[in-house]
Amino acid sequence: MLSEQQLGLIKTTIPVLESAGPALTAHFYQRLFSHHPQLQHIFNMSNQKSGRQQLALFEAIAAYAKNIENVSVLIGAVERIAQKHTSLNIQAEHYAIVGEHLLATLDELAPESFPKNVLAAWQSAYQVLAGIFIEREAQLYQERSNAAGGWRGPRAFKLIAKEVESELVTSFTFSPLDGLPVLDYVSGQYIGIEVKIPTAEFKEIRQYSLSQASNGESYRISVKRENTPFIGVVSNYLHNELMLGDEVTLYPPSGEFFLVDRDAPVVLISAGVGITPMMAMLDTLAKQEYKLPVSFLHACNSLAQQSFAQNTQALCQQLNAAHYIWHQHEHVENARHGTMQLNAVPLPIELGDFYICGPIGFMQFAYQQLRELGVAASRIHYEVFGPHANIFDH
Repeated sequence: MLSEQQLGLIKTTIPVLESAGPALTAHFYQRLFSHHPQLQHIFNMSNQKSGRQQLALFEAIAAYAKNIENVSVLIGAVERIAQKHTSLNIQAEHYAIVGEHLLATLDELAPESFPKNVLAAWQSAYQVLAGIFIEREAQLYQERSNAAGGWRGPRAFKLIAKEVESELVTSFTFSPLDGLPVLDYVSGQYIGIEVKIPTAEFKEIRQYSLSQASNGESYRISVKRENTPFIGVVSNYLHNELMLGDEVTLYPPSGEFFLVDRDAPVVLISAGVGITPMMAMLDTLAKQEYKLPVSFLHACNSLAQQSFAQNTQALCQQLNAAHYIWHQHEHVENARHGTMQLNAVPLPIELGDFYICGPIGFMQFAYQQLRELGVAASRIHYEVFGPHANIFDH
């Protein structure tokens, strides 16, 4: 527990943290990697180069400082980060390393605002937060290790199927080299995949949503080929270089965004590659022969970029689900033109559970429409790919 004096000292630093902005975490990462270059095998270096990770860490630090007296309000963020950490195989000893360089960064960038007594208060605060993460992550590691088909840490898999789903998206199915069963997952979750790209100095770990119902034998991910600078290193390697029989390393399924049976109608809303977790949900509902109404809504740029077109149609027919498609840049038969307009289709506004996944701008757009239609915020569930952002005004 932190003392009242320590709490007061930490709160005095909030304006400094806000004014420092992501420059603080940029300095932190530079310092961290210069002292511990091996950690570049774990961190997403594409997000480092684009600045997304620095922004996410800064927002997390600021949120912790602002809520230091009531950390329980951050339970959702803690769970989300703990799930992500386990997909990266983060270990308890990593927290001491991060803490050392975070405190050193505060001391180096703003020594006048972080004298010894303030740094000591932040050290105690960091230890409290690290302890929360270490405990939760240990629970997750243990649960997954003990479960049927489960394991802890890296496990070798080979590519057994590679299927083009659209102009940009390809599916990859992996089976374990040991031939043993694999851990079940809840549809909507993702898996960590580690690859060593010949042209890269460090290993790369990425998280991709699992795109079909759990089967206890294999895992399928569906990956969009990214062409944005700094972002497409792994996706292009998977698309262009990974061949049938090639080996990769996978970590157990993770994620706090998943389908929950609340005995209510289900509405799946996606855009672009955000369709991948929705495919797992739709596949699961079909296998369960879900009796309540299901609606599947998807937006994309064109017919060429509409992933899983035949598969979604077949699953929707099996479920007798409502099926709506929007193509923003094309007029196509059996699809609507332009951006997704939720007031144009019948939806279970009062009783349904709504799941959203896609680019951040699209999710903000869909979320606001749902709220304006009268959907309760508690019935709207979403997934953000990459470093998390607080994108919705609840």
